[in-house]
Amino acid sequence: MNARLEPDVIRIEKLWTQFGDHIVHRDLDLSVKQGEIVSLVGGSGSGKTTLLREILGLQKPSRGKVSILDKDISNASIDEKKYLYNRCGVLFQQGALFSALSVLENVALPMRELGVLPDKLIEESVLLKLQMVGLQSVDAMKMPSDLSGGMIKRVALARALSLEPELLFLDEPTAGLDPLLSDSFVELIRSLHSELNLTVVMVSHDLDSILQLSSHIAVLADKRVIVNGTPQEVIEVDHPFIREFFLGDRGKRALTGVPDLIIPK
Repeated sequence: MNARLEPDVIRIEKLWTQFGDHIVHRDLDLSVKQGEIVSLVGGSGSGKTTLLREILGLQKPSRGKVSILDKDISNASIDEKKYLYNRCGVLFQQGALFSALSVLENVALPMRELGVLPDKLIEESVLLKLQMVGLQSVDAMKMPSDLSGGMIKRVALARALSLEPELLFLDEPTAGLDPLLSDSFVELIRSLHSELNLTVVMVSHDLDSILQLSSHIAVLADKRVIVNGTPQEVIEVDHPFIREFFLGDRGKRALTGVPDLIIPK
């Protein structure tokens, strides 16, 4: 096991998620260390996106505690949540760009909401963020309807990075991208993670992206996190979901592309 000596930036303790009689999570525990890239994986109905919403304070768990950057977000005040949100960036699954706003205005929106930055500084910062995600200044005045799927992802990522967050949340970041665009986007996230010293939490079904990016994988099954470890530690856990997801034919093909990974017999 890795020592994982960095401090927790996310800590979830004894979390329950319940809708009427339906229990999604029961006594779920999870920690994310500073600087990690943690992928949340699990079968349909395991509550991956629900858990992401609870971490972000968009949904309150039925019981338990969710701490983010040492703040209990479930019981945080409006001002405390606003402060936390300014330290986090979120890339939603379909990009979630505002169709009536240009690329520049979409990326500028979080900065404008601060209400303290001059327009000139905001515009310069937007152009820098677009450059960081591999777009050009000429793209700034385009509308979302003029963008390809890959460009939408990059603009949405630029917006997620607009306030220079410490934490970056990605919901199915490569969904809808062809293999070449997916590989390019994965490489972009990897380089930004390194350059900006980000902690990344990602929900994904894309096994190739998960294995290329993740320092740790948290597997949701049986209403809890059954393992949160390195890819090697995860595939050594004997569990039906892990055998099906990681050690089936498709999974083994993806695993063979990871250097130094020992695939269980």
